[in-house]
Amino acid sequence: MDNFFRKDFAMGMESELMTTSDAAECWGITPRRVQILCDKGKVTGAFRMGKTWIIPKDTPKPIDGRTKASKEQQKQAITLITHERGAGNGRK
Repeated sequence: MDNFFRKDFAMGMESELMTTSDAAECWGITPRRVQILCDKGKVTGAFRMGKTWIIPKDTPKPIDGRTKASKEQQKQAITLITHERGAGNGRK
C-alpha cells in the first residue's frame, strides 16, 4: 500500500485510529516503546504515514517478550506445534 492510499484511508477513520502517544496512554507505556514495538512489527495493523505510526484503536497491547507471561506463552506454542506435528501425520 502506498502512502497516498493510506492517507486517504486514514482520513475517514480518525475515530478508529490512534497515534503512538494515544496507544502509550492506553497501554501504560511510553510513546517511544510503542514506536519500537511498531518498528519490530509487534503491533498488529500498525502502519507509517510519514514519520507517524498509525495504529487501529482495537489493537491489543503486544505481550512484552521480556516477561514471564511471554515466556510461558512461547513454551505453550512450542508444545502445541510439537504435539500437532507428532499426531497430525502419523510420523514422529
